[in-house]
Amino acid sequence: MGIRQFDQEPLSGAAGSNQHAADVLVIGGGPAGTWAAVSAAAQGARVVLADKGFCGTSGATAPSGTGLWHVSPDGAARESAKASRYAMGGELAEHAWMDRVLEQTWDNVERLKEWGYPFPADDEGRLRCTSLQGPEYMRLMRKQAKAAGARILDHSPALELLVDEQGTVCGATGVNRQSGDTWVVRAGAVVIATGGCAFLSKALGCNVLTGDGLLMAAEVGASLSGMEFSNAYGLGPAFSSVTKSLFYNWATFYTADGTPIEGAGSSRGRSVIAQTLQTQPVFACIDRADAQIRAWMRVAQPNFFVSFDRQGIDPFTQHFPVALRLEGTVRGTGGLHLVDEHCSTSVAGLYAAGDAATRELICGGFTGGGSHNAAWAMSSGFWAGAGAAAFGRAARSASTRVALRAGGAGLGRGDAAQLDSQAVIQAVQDEVFPFERNWFREGDLLRDSLGRLDALWARLRSSAPTANAVAAVRTREAAAMLATSRWMYRSALQRTETRGMHRRREHTGIDPAQRHRLLSGGLDEVWVQRHALTEEVHA
Repeated sequence: MGIRQFDQEPLSGAAGSNQHAADVLVIGGGPAGTWAAVSAAAQGARVVLADKGFCGTSGATAPSGTGLWHVSPDGAARESAKASRYAMGGELAEHAWMDRVLEQTWDNVERLKEWGYPFPADDEGRLRCTSLQGPEYMRLMRKQAKAAGARILDHSPALELLVDEQGTVCGATGVNRQSGDTWVVRAGAVVIATGGCAFLSKALGCNVLTGDGLLMAAEVGASLSGMEFSNAYGLGPAFSSVTKSLFYNWATFYTADGTPIEGAGSSRGRSVIAQTLQTQPVFACIDRADAQIRAWMRVAQPNFFVSFDRQGIDPFTQHFPVALRLEGTVRGTGGLHLVDEHCSTSVAGLYAAGDAATRELICGGFTGGGSHNAAWAMSSGFWAGAGAAAFGRAARSASTRVALRAGGAGLGRGDAAQLDSQAVIQAVQDEVFPFERNWFREGDLLRDSLGRLDALWARLRSSAPTANAVAAVRTREAAAMLATSRWMYRSALQRTETRGMHRRREHTGIDPAQRHRLLSGGLDEVWVQRHALTEEVHA
């Protein structure tokens, strides 16, 4: 991966580049990013937060309600909460990290109360803190980040990281999508909080989640972990982007002629639905919810019902078609590998939080929407912000260092023909969307897909320059999705067992010898290697 010296002149003319200096640059403005900004500022750091959209309204959390892994420290509640997820995730989680997240989530919820988040109360006046309404939550987090002193760059996707001559991360460059101006932030440390990769599957809030942070981090040498646990599909109406699936616990699933589909509503229902969808449509009806449950649903997830109401469909009495949308690493557990409790990556000056970081530490090989992910976002964001602040404040002389541009893939620095970014995106989706390739994995099909994906990567890497910085955003998204798919499938090929959400047709059981993590990385040559778990003596 070539790295070239950053031009100290503005990237696109004297009036076209905005320069910023900070101790900490946070890339991403969802819950992890805003918690990181608040935490870093609390340590006295100068903070800049760059969001691909409008901080507070973009990303998977902002438009939805989300559960929260908020468990009382009293009694055996936390041990029980850990045990259920530990088994579900294939025994790859670590108790020490689960304990830390449960404790930090509890503390952060106390902060939310102090800041005025409107938690509802039960009949006895006790606040119910096991869920958050995305619009209110993220509106509050934006307010708190600004109050803490963070400078927010809205509609300002990052394009590439900057490193110094020792390879330490020292900032990033990007573009404002509205003005077309480029921006440069020189920072002592950077937090990647860009979320996961949902491959532009049109799942609600996921249009900005294309794996950009994973690509930028890999370009400076960071490794990833758990990328085989990336085949999460969200269940939802075929005519809607809403993939919040809790309410389907009260649903019955049917074929087109009204015959119930056996096993579709069980614990393995998603697999049954995926299998059925390969040959025929599947319909649902939330016909097992009583009047009280129906009323609660309307309050808990009002946006779930918007598309139904617009079309005049009563989901409690009428059958409606359902689909499974790939949500990849957003509801998967793979992401950047963390090397310490401060959420540092393997590259100096680079930190990761939220869905951009691996959640294997608390979920192993299985997670879902909200709950553990929401707890992980606020906890890891808090730790990454504090860790980056300590590193960044110590590196305040960073502005005197030479900065080198670390990006390349999709920025068009080759001499071949320019690639059509939409064609690249479609080619990646053709490999990762089909259930027979990604839900039910098989060695021959994984190798078949990788052959095409690797060839596409080679063409992308040698492509000609993109017309302008705004257009480069889409090409970088295409490159990030392509890179993510290759890490996913190479890791999936090496894990020759079924564990967590990773399923292999020809290896249907758990192999005790494979109770380890798989690290991955690389760009032109993707590598995968085993990484031992931290073994614990746990009562």
